[in-house]
Amino acid sequence: MSPKDEKQLPLFETETDRVSRVMPHEEPVNNQITPFSKYIVYVDESGDHSLQSIDDQYPIFVLAFCVFHKRHYSEAIVPALEKFKFNHFGHDQVVLHENEIRKEKGAFNIFHSRDEKHQFLDQLTSIIEYSNFILISCTIDKRALNKQNDVDSNPYHIALGACMEGLYAFLQEKNQHKKKTHIVVECRGKKEDRELELEFRRLCDDNNRFGIPLPFEVIFSDKKVMSSGLQLADLVARPIGLNFLRPKQENHAFEVLKKKFYCDGGRAQVGKNYEGVGMRIYPPPKSEKPR
Repeated sequence: MSPKDEKQLPLFETETDRVSRVMPHEEPVNNQITPFSKYIVYVDESGDHSLQSIDDQYPIFVLAFCVFHKRHYSEAIVPALEKFKFNHFGHDQVVLHENEIRKEKGAFNIFHSRDEKHQFLDQLTSIIEYSNFILISCTIDKRALNKQNDVDSNPYHIALGACMEGLYAFLQEKNQHKKKTHIVVECRGKKEDRELELEFRRLCDDNNRFGIPLPFEVIFSDKKVMSSGLQLADLVARPIGLNFLRPKQENHAFEVLKKKFYCDGGRAQVGKNYEGVGMRIYPPPKSEKPR
């Protein structure tokens, strides 16, 4: 066992490596024919999507789709996060929020030293590293969008369209594109949710670069629902944004996420050829390949 493995939080009482062994193979559920795809998608964001006021410190909006194989998600990822919570809090009624962890708010005001906090973050990062999921994101540079005088643009809607198109391309590769895939987003407010649902349905109706109906269904999840998938999605969006803003700054979380991005060349090319594919930027840089 390597020193890195020794530091890893045991994910199960009797097994320490099940997350890495439960792979998203194409195995049927009880040999039944189902109208649903084998994947579930959890969505979160970083930054706000307003173009009226742009934060100079974080002038971007990031939308992240975390795509999980349902069997791996239910058998490995959910138990791993639950065990992590039991180990650190003694119970599982804690919602992991990147902002609250970083600022040590609420339930996360538990660290007695920097080393203790770093150990907590390292263990959480290890769960993300050894979990199998596909990451599809879109980063909106609101400064560049404003320069185009496109004041009526909605960064959330632009990012949503890019991520949904990336998701459909991934499902095509897995031959799951004709079945219904659910996309879970966190509720933000009645007005925002209604606008998002309208845009979602517009994109699904063939207003996309494929020009075909997309078999997706959006699920709005109440903030009180402790979804493991939404909690993981919450942890990945900000590192993507920080990498865009300060690409030369050390960013261990992003280094882990690089191997999660949907990329050209299949899983044999993990960590490569993901720019402009699984990791999109809008407006696109001149170097980004057209999709």
